[in-house]
Amino acid sequence: MTAITRLTLTDFRNHAHAQIIAASGLVVITGDNGAGKTNILDAISLLAPGRGLRGAVLSDAARQDGPGGWSVAAHLVSTEGEVQIGTGTAATAPDRRLVRVNGASATAAALSDWLALVWLTPAMDRLFSESSGSRRRFLDRLVLALHPGHGQRVNRYEAAMRERTRLLTADGPADPVWLAGLEADMADHGAAIADARADVAAALAAELAGAPDGPFARPLIALAGNDANELAARLMRGRARDATAARAIEGPHRADLIVTHAAKAMPAASCSTGEQKALLIAIVLAHAALVARRARRPPILLLDEIAAHLDAGRRAALFERLAAMGVQAWMTGTDPSLFADLASGGPSACWLTLAAGQITPA
Repeated sequence: MTAITRLTLTDFRNHAHAQIIAASGLVVITGDNGAGKTNILDAISLLAPGRGLRGAVLSDAARQDGPGGWSVAAHLVSTEGEVQIGTGTAATAPDRRLVRVNGASATAAALSDWLALVWLTPAMDRLFSESSGSRRRFLDRLVLALHPGHGQRVNRYEAAMRERTRLLTADGPADPVWLAGLEADMADHGAAIADARADVAAALAAELAGAPDGPFARPLIALAGNDANELAARLMRGRARDATAARAIEGPHRADLIVTHAAKAMPAASCSTGEQKALLIAIVLAHAALVARRARRPPILLLDEIAAHLDAGRRAALFERLAAMGVQAWMTGTDPSLFADLASGGPSACWLTLAAGQITPA
């Protein structure tokens, strides 16, 4: 197990200074709306490469009326030992990310060497009815846990794609040599991106194939539009079309995660809100099991308002599954009664309460 045993927030959103001592298993955080529960999960999510569960710019994380910078630090324990990691910004450079590992400066990409994070938030309850981009970002977060370089490749692919679009839509003819170089970069990174996505999607599909149809809806998953074959040549042939559209029409940036409710043979987007959440939970649990087996380091799960829209049976089953898997899962909720199974003979948990800006053991 990889677990955060101490988390320190400084001038992060509504937390001027907060220190949390956590157990290695289930962590439950309760409190009123606006108390800062999600902010704690957001802080943890920034201990991985990327822009965290909110996807906000770095400067937005700084506390209002604070000095302008912010920091998040964590003490991690795992079978590989212990490590101190941290990230944040300085007041003098609010949009420049700083990362430290055991006190030494590091890159954001280096964070994936120490932990993998997967999260579910209330906004993701609409994942299956939103644009393909939302599902693609969700899939890429799952891929990152098994292919640590995936995030960098996606960033480089998208940077080359943006530059190509800028050239194609600029006044005057674009330099064909420059375009060819950008298209070669897109092809190289795109092939690796497509292969990593296909690997994880196939492994997840196999993991889910043996899962029961309940208590969580069993999803069937597939990839669409994840084609990077001969991409450089296709991009070259499509320059005029892409210039008119002001975007690249072909490439793995068009990929989509297709999810179907197995028992009902129904697209996830057509399922009820509760069923969609159950499908998402099933995918995340299967992914955690997959990562634990292949990487021998299960991800830390951040589950915001996870009990909402789940009936009592599914809530109890979720807590039991999480405990049995041996993962650390941070769960939030406004209503402590939704976690009653953890307080009445169910799996043990570390309980925290947020009130009046203070975090106290429940």
